[in-house]
Amino acid sequence: MKNKQTAVEWLEQQLYKAGWEQLTHEEKMNMCCSAKLMEKEQIIDAFYHGVDVDSWNVENPYTEAEQYYNETFKSE
Repeated sequence: MKNKQTAVEWLEQQLYKAGWEQLTHEEKMNMCCSAKLMEKEQIIDAFYHGVDVDSWNVENPYTEAEQYYNETFKSE
């Protein structure tokens, strides 16, 4: 089984390959936004797979996972 990359590992790899100094501000911001989206998906996925879904009385457990992310990590 192939190990997945964390969002931070992905960002580190991208910055290393591109060379931080050579990147424009916009490119740096795009990479950071991509890493944040990747991190969100990883957190939601981990929550979804880490709970006993059968004991939850909900129609869509993935919605509950996204709600968990928003309540825990999303800043207003």
